Amino acid sequence: MELSTKRLFLKEMTLDDVDLIHHLHCTSEVEQFNTIGIPRHKGDTIEVILSAVEDRESKNRTQFAWTVWAAGKEDFLGEAGISLSGDRFQQGEIHYSLLPAHWEKGYGTELVKRIISFGFKELKLHRVHAGVATENHRSIRVLEKAGMTREGLHRRILPIRGEWKDNYHYAIVEDDPFVL
Repeated sequence: MELSTKRLFLKEMTLDDVDLIHHLHCTSEVEQFNTIGIPRHKGDTIEVILSAVEDRESKNRTQFAWTVWAAGKEDFLGEAGISLSGDRFQQGEIHYSLLPAHWEKGYGTELVKRIISFGFKELKLHRVHAGVATENHRSIRVLEKAGMTREGLHRRILPIRGEWKDNYHYAIVEDDPFVL
């Protein structure tokens, strides 16, 4: 499933994207808040992408993963996704990473708003949430500008560069005011 905004194009991730995704997560500014294990080995990147590709073919899909591009251009900006909970809870957790050259341009907020909209409109979710390291001020600003509310703090939950870091928890529910 492809998504788009005025300035962004989201294409479902494939194994052809391994080099782009691995490079993104090897970038020191991005890696600073990396919790999924990339970039230890390129094989780790392949496993993460393969999981998304295999899930796409399953009957009860639980995740969507996209590469993010500048609309109408061949500029790779980053990656994003949403992982779904079981049917009963009707919620999804979003994640995103953009190359530093594309920070501070509004792309992050535009991207998160589009994924939230996808979650509510297409996936019929009740709630969309995200976690963010308390030190990741840019990402905190993105989530807040996208309409999400800080709900709490998870102490020392994120394994980042050999240390346990605190995590803010943000969410938006379907009847919250939300402007796309």
